[in-house]
Amino acid sequence: MKPLVVADLHASLSDPVLESMNFLNEVAGRFRDAISFAAGRPTEKYFEIEDVERCLARFREHLEVSKGLDPSQVRRLLLQYGRTKGIVHDLIATNLAVDEGVVVDPEAVVVTVGCQEAMFLVLRALRADERDVVLAVSPTYVGIAGAAQLVDMPLRPVRSGAGGIDLDHLADQVRGARAAGRRPRAVYVVPDFANPTGTSMDVRTRRALLRLAEELDFLVLEDNPYGLFGDHDERPPTLKGLDENTRVVYLGSLAKTCFPGARIGYVVADQPVSGGGVLADELSKIKSMTTVNTSPLAQAVVGGKLLQHDYSLVAATKRESDVYRRNRRLLLDGLAERFPGGELSWNTPAGGFFVVVDVPFVADDQALERSAGGHRVLWTPMSHFYRGSGGEHQLRLSCSALAPGQIEEGLNRFRAFAGEQIRESGVVR
Repeated sequence: MKPLVVADLHASLSDPVLESMNFLNEVAGRFRDAISFAAGRPTEKYFEIEDVERCLARFREHLEVSKGLDPSQVRRLLLQYGRTKGIVHDLIATNLAVDEGVVVDPEAVVVTVGCQEAMFLVLRALRADERDVVLAVSPTYVGIAGAAQLVDMPLRPVRSGAGGIDLDHLADQVRGARAAGRRPRAVYVVPDFANPTGTSMDVRTRRALLRLAEELDFLVLEDNPYGLFGDHDERPPTLKGLDENTRVVYLGSLAKTCFPGARIGYVVADQPVSGGGVLADELSKIKSMTTVNTSPLAQAVVGGKLLQHDYSLVAATKRESDVYRRNRRLLLDGLAERFPGGELSWNTPAGGFFVVVDVPFVADDQALERSAGGHRVLWTPMSHFYRGSGGEHQLRLSCSALAPGQIEEGLNRFRAFAGEQIRESGVVR
């Protein structure tokens, strides 16, 4: 047969956002001896196969003792097709109450195949016709941009601002969209240590965002993969914790806090729907036609970890949080030691995995290839996180998955690369 014509396939397949992750993975695959500041992965320091077995056993005990299931019922629950909304929805609801002070009905929770599926389900439900648009703080996580492309939902950028989001610009974007006959359905935000910028939203701005959402009638999609990994034990309330009018759809991930290989995420969607029920019920209908259900075995593993730590992911991730704090300190101190003359500048996030570096040369995919091939060090061009232009002179460094020695050596290699680029570009600050 003749080759299929790309132009005859879905338009998203020609969008650079869908190429971004593949390109970065391809570069990492070709330069396996490079030290990678690119991947925003959790640390593997405490990965143990035996933990999976222990967590599974703990969840099985929970089913038998707390739920009163007999062995045949346990086997069926774990090994058969499962409930579309999930089998650990009640444990997740309890975790939110324990760690975040957020009380939700377990039936408003849909357990998903990673948080990426949660994003897709929500946008698919909200995209009724060509008038619908979603907004996102720019620069933004490529996953939400990709999900929007897949459901044919235009994404409009909102400036970041000192408080994590420029609310005046958000209001202008909402009003402008409506004046153009569009329906702005929601704004996507990562209030705590955002990917890619590492910035956070202060409490005053969080409250103001919720007031604006109520005033202008749109939803807030809150994504919170990094909220437990701050420099301080005291954490600001989530937007969902401040939500008094069911304006917030909460997107959760257990990839950074449990086992990323389990691919367990979830969405809390307690917004009432006309005719009865809540948005979560509608999302489960879509899920039943996509992934059918989330692996019960994978859910059992993360469920067991929640049970082991009395439903607290704060307690479960204490060792990992210490690693991330140490690594951020090493990265920031290391940058200051190697660039004392102001050749480069960077932000200083109070948590999370990422630091953004401003450079006096173009930090694009070609520069990344030179960095990987010539200096064996990887990073992420910030231009991948913008729709259109932006971030050409910025790059993202992630330190979450590296050991201290790798951070030191990686920064030495990065200094050599940056110095070479500065000399060749002829730019002196």
